[in-house]
Amino acid sequence: MKKKSSVKLVVVILLLCVVGGGVWLYKRNDSGGAVELRVSQAQTRDIVLSIDATGTVEPEDLVDVGARVSGEIVKFGNDVDGKVVDYGSHVKEGEMLALIDDEIPQSDLLKAKASLAQAQANQVLSEARMRKAERDWKRAERLGNTEALAKSAYDAYLSEWESAAAEVEVAKAGVVQAEATLRSAERNLAYCVINAPVTGVIIDRKVNIGQTVVSSMNASSLFLIAKDLKRMEVWASVNEADIGQISVGQAVSFTVDAFPGETFSGTVGKIRLNATMTQNVVTYVVEVITDNSSGRLLPYLSANLKFEVQRANGVLAVPAAALRFNPDTALIAPDADPAALEARAKVWVPAADGRVRPVGVKVGITDGEYTAVTGDLKDGQTVATGVVQVAQSGSSGGSNPFTPTPPRRNRTNQSTSTQSR
Repeated sequence: MKKKSSVKLVVVILLLCVVGGGVWLYKRNDSGGAVELRVSQAQTRDIVLSIDATGTVEPEDLVDVGARVSGEIVKFGNDVDGKVVDYGSHVKEGEMLALIDDEIPQSDLLKAKASLAQAQANQVLSEARMRKAERDWKRAERLGNTEALAKSAYDAYLSEWESAAAEVEVAKAGVVQAEATLRSAERNLAYCVINAPVTGVIIDRKVNIGQTVVSSMNASSLFLIAKDLKRMEVWASVNEADIGQISVGQAVSFTVDAFPGETFSGTVGKIRLNATMTQNVVTYVVEVITDNSSGRLLPYLSANLKFEVQRANGVLAVPAAALRFNPDTALIAPDADPAALEARAKVWVPAADGRVRPVGVKVGITDGEYTAVTGDLKDGQTVATGVVQVAQSGSSGGSNPFTPTPPRRNRTNQSTSTQSR
């Protein structure tokens, strides 16, 4: 039994040796050459910790001009330059933008005026009848209930006077109603002229001449006017996980695809509380105010924003990859500082023999690309960020033994055959 166990142990050891040798050969062939450090330099720079978001450039004050009456668009007004109102036209408050066909409103206005005149005439007649009835009643009242005036006649004069007084009140109400109808007709006629409610720029013109506007429960939209394009807003969608770090007055920088390489600045003006949920993701709209005196920003451009959460100016920084680099034991210099090796955060600087030694640092803020550090590190000092395999010329270790070898022609036999012919 002991002999069988010894044989099994020897077999296991041999198998382990074969597997280990295979792994070593694979690693040797896969390395393809020497190891070379990838390095960078520590440098003094400004680091900004920011929150990224996307948004849309919007005019700060936007007015939707609609129509309260139905009808056909028959004419457009003129802008400040005397040209027909169109996209991008500058208009002043009170100027005509468009005219809706006013034939029917004018007819309604004439009818309302005629109704008012008729109601006023009815009021005059009613007042005249009331005065006559009042005189008759006063005479009957003086005579009283005597043999000269029967009781029935007395009551008839009283009833006629009361009826005439009531007719006067009805006539007065008719006049008031006719006046209200007239004011409504005048207003409807005025609504046929669409005037600019503010001074600004036409962002959108939604109708053409000859188009019929139908106004029902909601006013039909005709024009979209931006009050002041020198002040714009960027409406950004901020994730609920980041909204706690956003505050009014916070500095923001953003870019737009229309002007690559150019950065615009602004400040947070308002945080809207009506959050929206899309696919279980909750976002809040944050309004960023920016100056557009140059007029370069156009409405509805897409923007990529960075909300500045924390800033560090003029700090020593290293690439974030330098803090993530963890070299193999064989690359660490034998005289490495034990305290630096045990440091929670460290960077690796090249040594004279091609190896690296650690330098303990204290980590500050990061922007994802560079991280602020303090410690025994100097501006411009080289730090390692990784390693790269360098293939050696003439080395056969990098060839794959399983790669098929292409057929080669036998030059000796070919030459001999040629000579024989």
